[in-house]
Amino acid sequence: MVQLIDLTVHEEQLKKTVQRAKERNIIIPTFAQMKNPDLIPEKVKEAVRQTGLWGFDPINLFRITWKNEPKADGGGFQAIPNYMVIPRELSGVDAKIVAMAGKFFPTGSHKVGPTLGCLVPALVTGQFDPTYHQAVWPSTGNYCRGGAFNAHLLACESIAILPEEMSKERFEWLQQVAGEVYATPGCESNVKEIYDKTWELVNTRDNVFVFNQFSEFGNPLWHYEVTGHALEDVLDEVMNEGEGLFGSCFTSGSAGTTHAGEYLKTVYPNAKLAVGEAVQCPTLYDNGFGGHRIEGIGDKHVPWIHNIRNNDVVVAVDDEDTMAAFRLFNEPQGHDYLRSVGVADEFIETLPWIGISGVANILMAIKMARYFELGSDDVIATVLTDSADMYASRIREMQEQVPEYDRVSAAVAHERHMLGVKTDYVLELTYAIQKRIHNLKYYTWVEQQGKEVAELDAQWYGAKTYWPRLPEYTEKIDALIDAFNEQTGLLKKM
Repeated sequence: MVQLIDLTVHEEQLKKTVQRAKERNIIIPTFAQMKNPDLIPEKVKEAVRQTGLWGFDPINLFRITWKNEPKADGGGFQAIPNYMVIPRELSGVDAKIVAMAGKFFPTGSHKVGPTLGCLVPALVTGQFDPTYHQAVWPSTGNYCRGGAFNAHLLACESIAILPEEMSKERFEWLQQVAGEVYATPGCESNVKEIYDKTWELVNTRDNVFVFNQFSEFGNPLWHYEVTGHALEDVLDEVMNEGEGLFGSCFTSGSAGTTHAGEYLKTVYPNAKLAVGEAVQCPTLYDNGFGGHRIEGIGDKHVPWIHNIRNNDVVVAVDDEDTMAAFRLFNEPQGHDYLRSVGVADEFIETLPWIGISGVANILMAIKMARYFELGSDDVIATVLTDSADMYASRIREMQEQVPEYDRVSAAVAHERHMLGVKTDYVLELTYAIQKRIHNLKYYTWVEQQGKEVAELDAQWYGAKTYWPRLPEYTEKIDALIDAFNEQTGLLKKM
């Protein structure tokens, strides 16, 4: 049986890894603690409160949770993640759209979580040696930022690979942290070029260790366990009597976040799971290709870790709608207009929590609500991967292209690009369509990336046993983490 996550222990390398952790004062959080910070030892909680939210301190590994207090300094943990409920005045639909905010992770994006989910199994088994290996993070932006953050805490060399057309802020941040940064040709859609650069490094260096978010099962495991449970907590908080979860929606990216929707299906068996992409690159919708401006959702292929068998809907979002709404959310005139149509100041203050892919997720939810004719007793859940902080240069670019922006501009943007969103590019997935999408994996993963046809078939024909095995790794990894922390002895010394 194929092992989704290799937990073979390499004793000699593990000794070196433990020693590095001692030197760097690194204590690793368990999945259980990332789900529920109440389980974190009190001395660790106190150390967290003494450290800035975005600081490069190893104690901030414990802030890789959705439950951080929204404070730059002095914050601890809270019972319910940071979230927003999109008002009807903004969305134009009766359904309750709930979006959980990733801004308050270290690095300002939840992607730091799946990077730890990929890194930790290799670290606590001794497979990854931070005194020797260079950690390679192929990405469209936030994932390699999260990987570089974790590698920096370990004082190991990291290599970030991302498309050259990603936002200026991503590159500026990475230049301060990553050992090497490679900008590959193209935009968000050019994932193959990222893979090509990764293979070049593998074939020319002996010490690279690749953590590929599109194929490493630590990514979906982290989202299933941590994001999924966090969304459950939010839904328990916001859903009133008589309301029910209609479904969840996530732009594809590496498909890791869709596994949070898979977890929600275990709690709400009738809930639908929708996966999103750009109209300009409708790979899942129509085997399509192209470039687009919705940063962070990589496409033109189907990730190895994407469980198509458990997806119900594909929703493609126009990047023109996404960028227009993003500007609306980040212009003073946009805020004035939104107030005039009844959007509360309290909500407007949270608009900077929404990055570009977060806007796309909200538009996905709006399209779902319209397509399925949802009412006020229906709830849709999604996430905001990062915040507007990573895209100030994109706002400036739009301002340079169209300098005049007044309340009329804001009204047009809202009417055309949110209230006017139609139900086109929404596809309900039959068995045949699911299989068509799944088969696209062959061309990327078997022909190009060396995966086996037998495992590809297992993902489809053996789906009832292949995918449910993933959460079975959680307790095993947590046991290895506990053993690792025991060997460093750092918890006892606190």
